[in-house]
Amino acid sequence: MAKETPMMKQYKQIKAEHQDAFLFFRLGDFYELFLEDAVKAAQELEITLTKRGQGEDSIPMCGVPYHSAEHYITQLIAKGYKIAICEQVEDPRTAKGVVKREVVQLITPGTVMDGKMIDEKENNFIGAVHDFEDGTVALARIDLTTGESVASLLTDDPKDWTRELAGTSVKEVVVCREAPERILEEIKKLGITVSYEDNTGVDQAFHSLCRHVQQDKIIQTYARLTNYLSSTQRRSLDHLQAVEIFNPNNHMQIDVFSKRNLELTETIREKTKKGSLLWLLDKTVTAMGGRLLKRWIEQPLLEKDSIKERHSLVSSWLENFFAREDVRDKLKEVYDLERLCGKVAYGNVNARELVQLKRSLLQVPGIIEIISSLNNEYASKQIESVDMCSPLVDLLEKSLVDEPPISIKEGGMIKDGYHEQLDEYKHASRNGKEWISSLEKKEKERTGIKSLKIGYNKVFGYYIEVTKANIPYLEEGLYERKQTLTNAERFITPELKEKEALILEATENIEQLEYDLFLDIRERVKDYLAPLQQLAKIISEIDVLQGFAVLSEEQNYVMPAFSENRKVVIREGRHPVVEQMIERGEYVANDVTMDKECEMLLITGPNMAGKSTYMRQLALLSIMAQVGCYVPAAKAELPLFDQVFTRIGAADDLAAGQSTFMVEMLETHHALSKATENSLILLDEIGRGTSTYDGMALAQAIIEHIHNNIGAKTLFSTHYHELTALDQNLPRMKNVHVSAMEEDGEVVFLHKVIPGQADRSYGIYVAKLASLPDSVIERAEVILKELEGGQSFVKTRSLEDNEKEASPQQLSLFQEEPAALKHTKASEEKASSQAKGVLSELKKADVLNMSPIQALQTLYDLQQKIKD
Repeated sequence: MAKETPMMKQYKQIKAEHQDAFLFFRLGDFYELFLEDAVKAAQELEITLTKRGQGEDSIPMCGVPYHSAEHYITQLIAKGYKIAICEQVEDPRTAKGVVKREVVQLITPGTVMDGKMIDEKENNFIGAVHDFEDGTVALARIDLTTGESVASLLTDDPKDWTRELAGTSVKEVVVCREAPERILEEIKKLGITVSYEDNTGVDQAFHSLCRHVQQDKIIQTYARLTNYLSSTQRRSLDHLQAVEIFNPNNHMQIDVFSKRNLELTETIREKTKKGSLLWLLDKTVTAMGGRLLKRWIEQPLLEKDSIKERHSLVSSWLENFFAREDVRDKLKEVYDLERLCGKVAYGNVNARELVQLKRSLLQVPGIIEIISSLNNEYASKQIESVDMCSPLVDLLEKSLVDEPPISIKEGGMIKDGYHEQLDEYKHASRNGKEWISSLEKKEKERTGIKSLKIGYNKVFGYYIEVTKANIPYLEEGLYERKQTLTNAERFITPELKEKEALILEATENIEQLEYDLFLDIRERVKDYLAPLQQLAKIISEIDVLQGFAVLSEEQNYVMPAFSENRKVVIREGRHPVVEQMIERGEYVANDVTMDKECEMLLITGPNMAGKSTYMRQLALLSIMAQVGCYVPAAKAELPLFDQVFTRIGAADDLAAGQSTFMVEMLETHHALSKATENSLILLDEIGRGTSTYDGMALAQAIIEHIHNNIGAKTLFSTHYHELTALDQNLPRMKNVHVSAMEEDGEVVFLHKVIPGQADRSYGIYVAKLASLPDSVIERAEVILKELEGGQSFVKTRSLEDNEKEASPQQLSLFQEEPAALKHTKASEEKASSQAKGVLSELKKADVLNMSPIQALQTLYDLQQKIKD
């Protein structure tokens, strides 16, 4: 076996310290990966896997160019991997033996700083979780890109702490190496990357950020997180903000199931923002505002005065259209102050981004002036302590050119007049280049060669170039030959060489001095991190609330009121997202009325008629109201809901061995065990995943439990029509149904929710719409008629029966019950008297004063009485 090279020994030593990360090992202009890293990276990145060495001693190897490594790192981060960046930390020209290398940064899903790897309108939190023996779990999280730091103390119920992880964009979780397996399993279920850190002592650098925290459990967990960040990032973390203690009990709690079912931030099927409540509400014009809006949607308020303050500012923006448009224009010029602060502290901000910071700050006085003109008490309170950072604006205005390059090491950033020595270097460089230009003109005249030119490259410096065709016209000994090309000769002169030294020295000095001056400017910007972060919070909130006003005006929303007695009154309410996805004017608005006499609505009606939409509509209007937005309705009076629970739609978890019905029962259990009388519960088709009798029994038991033991406002939809009889024994339950009408075998869904119970579900009609084979539809209709006639069991249809399908002598496939015949005769005898009653009601109907929907509904009701 061949002897291992010193370089591979070095690689393995460094890799041993970063077993859970891809080691990007710098070799010249490439980052190389070896052994298992190479095999796995080649698969994930779809790049060529090669070998280092020959024969049996060869090892797998792949690599990516240094200059384009970011593209590959982004791909790996998106898949949840970690990358250890290993750089050469000494000059190869002076190194003795193997060049010294060190891991200079660990890039993980929770520590990404580059804007291309993260959504500008979404936080990128890294969290830490620690469970304690007393049944509590502490959770801390930090967004390294913005400096936001939040911590909570929760119960050890996985539904509680995983709700916070899943709902706040946590991409990575730090735990101790001896963390219980049950904790790790819950984290991995969420698809979150796990990292490890055991040190829970508070570093002196972060003591000031958590000294106001009283709970020692939170301090330990926060310290674990900051110690992990310090050891892996090896950068300044001066932008981290003081820990904010988040108490979930001060906000409407929405579990993971409900966030998914209600499609608050992404759709269920496509997992995209479009079609979600966030997509609808996002009329923000800054990245900061977009992130704040997402947090608000995930954490609606419970404190009525705070909600009303937000509503009051939305109202002010609605009343002041021109002021709102002016502030939107100015906000469009405001860059992401929060993430700019993160880059300043992290040391990776460039001159162009600092110019963006200056331009953003130049908008602030105008924004403050507009807000002051609103005469809104809440807004005035927000801006009274604003620091507009005027000295910082002056510094950036005097020091940086308006259009600096992206690189900070090539000069061209600093304005003339900012630094005397730099101006002298610039003067020398400019004069030298002017001299070069003048020399070229003079030499052309002296030699008579118009194609003569003076050029420059980094290898040979400045030179005089003459094409070979013109060499005979040169005076012998005029120039000193420097380089021969295929079609030209290059020369120098003593005078040109002397000037070259002056120009290059000046250029080199300019680049180094500009770099040093820029680092000094960047350090001075750090002094303003705290006021800049405070300013960012204020601008973010202004942005979200003006966005609410824009949406409310466009869609004709109204300000909701909050009831003291848990009363729900919605007049002409609309599902905010659905009405945007269909043609304007097609959405059918619906009312919801619930009070102390009606805590539960049992909803029946046809498939596809809109039961689920009606249920979601109430939940979304409640969330919007408690977020601070107006709502889509003619009138809205709502209680403050402390929690929202939903079980809508079919889903399974096959990876965890859970069927659709099991998931349904688990989600229902969560609602029944956590809900209070101040909660909102939405349950759709509970029990459909098992046998009819089992499902009906469970559904009835659940309804009775909520009605008798919880008392929460509940919307319960079902196709078990037998359950509608429960209103006789459950006084606070009312029946409503989504209406439809049938004409000539066709069904029209009216999408209108009215009192009473539905008589049919029209499931076969929906199957017809789905284009099931005609033979299946026809067969289903036969079976349905027999079952409705009282048949208790079904005979399987034979092949012979199929062949005799056209024969009128075909035997019935079902046993005919006398009860069914008696029912038919009784119906016929009643037809005449029913027709008279219908005619009487028709004469009394005030058709001219009915709306189209009311007319259709009346016609449908009369038709049903004849059918009955």
